[in-house]
Amino acid sequence: MWSRFGFAAARPKHEMGCEMLLDIAARRFDFRALHDEGYFLLPTAWDVGGAKRLEALGYAGIATTIPSLAATLGRDVGDLTRDDVLSHMRQIVSATETAVNADFGSGFGANSVDLIDNMRMAIDTGVAAISIGDRNGDSLVPIEQAVERIQACRRAIDSSGADVMLVARTETLLMDGASIGAATARLIALAAAGAHVLALPGLADADAIKAVVLAVSPKPLDIQLMTPGLTAAELGQLGVRRVSVGDSFADAAWASFEKVAEEFIDYGDLASECIPAAGEMAR
Repeated sequence: MWSRFGFAAARPKHEMGCEMLLDIAARRFDFRALHDEGYFLLPTAWDVGGAKRLEALGYAGIATTIPSLAATLGRDVGDLTRDDVLSHMRQIVSATETAVNADFGSGFGANSVDLIDNMRMAIDTGVAAISIGDRNGDSLVPIEQAVERIQACRRAIDSSGADVMLVARTETLLMDGASIGAATARLIALAAAGAHVLALPGLADADAIKAVVLAVSPKPLDIQLMTPGLTAAELGQLGVRRVSVGDSFADAAWASFEKVAEEFIDYGDLASECIPAAGEMAR
């Protein structure tokens, strides 16, 4: 059962009171426990309003993604800085009592020293989990470098004493010509490097998913829901522990926004089925 705990603000650890630190620790503990058995749903919020709505619906955890944040700010993904992302983490954490799994890109560090420093700042925002990817622009970083990054991130978490989960994400299957074998090999290496959770976006085949689950076991696997594709329940039956959505919520929201805006400028009305009934947005 998910326990909710109050959290008034996300401030650097040295500025937090004892009660606040206990609240954060409890939130992190409960989030880790979600990975022990069965599966759970992990939606994405890109702003405070969305995070509050997801919390009200009863989700046990909320994820963030850098592409969704960039779209909200009207900027390219590559233009976002470490401080932009850290600020977003604090905003989402302080807005809800729900655990946050934060996308931290590839860590914003050119070397292990920088990466460890950045991870410590991310940990201090109060998030329950930090996702680190292996993509550098339009290509993947070499597997040796990806492993070194995860090792550095794990050292940062261990030295902090915080119960923060490290999620290693490989975007191998989002690249042209990628194979399941190559993606699985990366996940196995990242698991050995110290990741608590493995994430593999871009996979929808049931047999392949089951094989990856077995390959990384006992580490939990995160699979993004795809359309068309398997349902969350079907993914859970295959052994997937976390069912996430990536940027799908933001993509759907922006598609609806653009459709309504186009109807308004073309026809001067709001006849779209995307428009909620009067008063719905205020609820």
